[in-house]
Amino acid sequence: MLLPSALTPALSLQVACEYGMVHVVSESGGPKGKDYCILYNPQWAHLPHDLGKASLLQLRDWTASMLCSLPDVPARGFSNQIPLVARGNCTFYEKVRLAQGGGARGLLIVSKEALVPPGGNKTQYDEIGIPVALLSHKDMLDIFKSFGRAVRAALYAPNEPMLDYNMVIIFVMAVGTVALGGYWAGSRDVKKRYMKHKRDDGPEKQDDEAVDVTPVMICVFVVMCCSMLVLLYYFYDQLVYVIIGIFCLSSSTGLYSCLSPLVQRLPFGRCRVPDNSLPYFHKRPPVSLLLLALLCLAVSVLWGAFRNEDQWAWVLQDALGVAFCLHMLKTIRLPTFKACTLLLLVLFVYDVFFVFITPFLTKSGNSIMVEVATGPSDSATHEKLPMVLKVPRLNASPLALCDRPFSLLGFGDILVPGLLVAYCHRFDIQVQSSRVYFVACTVEGPTFISLGAVFRHRPTAREGL
Repeated sequence: MLLPSALTPALSLQVACEYGMVHVVSESGGPKGKDYCILYNPQWAHLPHDLGKASLLQLRDWTASMLCSLPDVPARGFSNQIPLVARGNCTFYEKVRLAQGGGARGLLIVSKEALVPPGGNKTQYDEIGIPVALLSHKDMLDIFKSFGRAVRAALYAPNEPMLDYNMVIIFVMAVGTVALGGYWAGSRDVKKRYMKHKRDDGPEKQDDEAVDVTPVMICVFVVMCCSMLVLLYYFYDQLVYVIIGIFCLSSSTGLYSCLSPLVQRLPFGRCRVPDNSLPYFHKRPPVSLLLLALLCLAVSVLWGAFRNEDQWAWVLQDALGVAFCLHMLKTIRLPTFKACTLLLLVLFVYDVFFVFITPFLTKSGNSIMVEVATGPSDSATHEKLPMVLKVPRLNASPLALCDRPFSLLGFGDILVPGLLVAYCHRFDIQVQSSRVYFVACTVEGPTFISLGAVFRHRPTAREGL
């Protein structure tokens, strides 16, 4: 996703934050040490990247105090300790200033709410020389339950791997879907032209007509996207099951659309349904296609029933998602380059607003797009929207405790460039240009993304719709 230069100064004012780890061991030599996720601001103080270089200090439970005034500091201070204090009642700066004045070597602020980066201003950053981080209340309870009250802790921030191999899998799936969908869309036009000159084959061999997108349809579509995104942001727990149901139906339709041309080529199962007056069945469809429809519906129902099984359900979700995207790319047609330009322009504005502007408008400081795509942290259902390709992280890293276990790519990042690629292929066929525009448009996108990933300092997955 590209960020306009006009937004760069505004975004630079946001608080820098990174994930880190707190390694906890028992002073009595009990169970093996364990890592817990923390969120820290490197502008206060940097953490060592290697656990072996981090100081193992006494972790002191001071959560009964907010540490907002001098009387909250114990008489003997926090000499060579890392105090745990409760979040609230004063700024992060006031807490860490008192902790540093009491001799603390670090500060962990326990939060029952979603973790946010501990921020301050440049003058405050220059004044403080100890790290300050946020730890979830749930992790604090687990620490004392597992290790007792006498514990030591070390704060460190391991380096993230430059590339997780799951990104390669997502890249191949996305680019493959765009290329195959664009090629299929153009091939349908070739077949359609051929069938116009072969009237005697009959209407039953005709494919479903493509839907031409008009400027009015584009504007209505974007308004609907904005409305649905806002509704999901405020009524996520109520609407998420509606979206899951729609995905099951649409993805099974897409899977059927992708597999039916292959099934029709099989040398068996060509017998047809007997004469009847039932809806749809009166056309006497082949038995093989009926069995295929039942199979596709069964696959989507299977995913719906076991969608939260992280070990294998993502495979079904990706297969259904790719089939859905292929079906949309071959069915929806942008008739003119003007329509392509309008669609890309309004979706670009839509993307920038909901990802980069909405953090300044929401109370939590999170973007509406990311909040909806990844699921609100305070969701009662803990359900996730299925309109994404998801692949589990394959690199072993302690930071996997902090970050989400899956890398995500929204269907929008496949469908939008895919529609442009499909248009280019149709144009190639119309002007008989040996698919030069189709190849150029297909290769240009992945090349740009690859170059961007090489020059980015810390590449991460795109997590949006």
